[in-house]
Amino acid sequence: MGVDEKTVEKIAGLAKLSFTDEEKEKYTVQLGQILEYMKKLNEVDTENIKPLSHVQKVTNVFREDKNFPSLKKEDALKNTPEVQGSYLRVPKVISDGPTPGKDTTK
Repeated sequence: MGVDEKTVEKIAGLAKLSFTDEEKEKYTVQLGQILEYMKKLNEVDTENIKPLSHVQKVTNVFREDKNFPSLKKEDALKNTPEVQGSYLRVPKVISDGPTPGKDTTK
């Protein structure tokens, strides 16, 4: 599977990013190189290799759950920049974003 500018535009749209024409060309080349490298990795014989989740031995350390009293609502909200009723008001962080394939840099 090759990577073309249309693929880069689709990926950018999914990630809600917009690129200039130069960036699209650059990322088309880079993604193509990454896929070529992945093909090389797929050629490696891993028949007798056990799957790993970590390269180092990792052991979970659990602690006992303890109940602690929570903050009063007034205390939790007293240092917030904006309050609406009894809630913390924050700016909107999710938007419709750029349309896939549409150049928004112009």
